[in-house]
Amino acid sequence: MASAFLVAKRSKDPATRVGAVIVNEANKIVGTGYNGMPIGCSDDDFPWDKNTPNELDSKYLYVCHAEMNAILNKNSADTNKCRIYSSLFPCNECAKIIIQSGIREVIYMCDKDMRKPATIASKRMFDAAKIKYWQFKPQNEKIVIDMYENIR
Repeated sequence: MASAFLVAKRSKDPATRVGAVIVNEANKIVGTGYNGMPIGCSDDDFPWDKNTPNELDSKYLYVCHAEMNAILNKNSADTNKCRIYSSLFPCNECAKIIIQSGIREVIYMCDKDMRKPATIASKRMFDAAKIKYWQFKPQNEKIVIDMYENIR
């Protein structure tokens, strides 16, 4: 899960930085992603606002979610039987992609949108597809990395 939060740091979204990491059966990372604009669409030219009078000025029509990017950017031939760690519970669109990719388990940190239709739909699809999902409960609130530990 810590890797998902590290990957999320790359997101330019000022409100919600989400990271996702796909791990194979040998616990090796085979894909990472964070929420961001599609390739070729500048982070500076597209909106990051959430609620705007004009829907075209909202990030929601443009941003690729972390789970989608992790699956699309995988370095493995397939993700069958893999697990995905995500800092936020996947939306319904990402749930479809997760199911279609063959990922068998979803581990998430936060479920802040649990009452929204998109999240309820995700859980329905995961249940129907027999995808296991559970909330990660960290033992420590923070992980501190000493950058100089191994080079002193």
